[in-house]
Amino acid sequence: MENCLFCRMISGEIPVKKAYEDEQLIVIEDIAPVAPVHLLLIPKKHTVNTLDLSPDDSVLVGQVFQVAAKLARELGVAEHGFRIVNNNNAGAGQSVFHLHFHLLGGRSFHWPPG
Repeated sequence: MENCLFCRMISGEIPVKKAYEDEQLIVIEDIAPVAPVHLLLIPKKHTVNTLDLSPDDSVLVGQVFQVAAKLARELGVAEHGFRIVNNNNAGAGQSVFHLHFHLLGGRSFHWPPG
């Protein structure tokens, strides 16, 4: 998608600070962090949000959570606790309409969120 901010980052058109990359996803630092650790896990395949996932995307979603766990351990937030957030549509806070997940850690979180 030529106008998609994340697609432009994935293609290299917009430079980003990558924390991780593989064939299926990139992980970048959030530009407006809300926690000491705030990374965005972005699948390279353009999908608007969770509502547009297909059964064929099961491996991709599993990869997102495996990479999130790996990074949480590496960044030292796994033991205390971390959060993985996915917003779907504007009413839930989605501002970039390309599927992505927030990895948040390094502070205490409360329930319910938001």
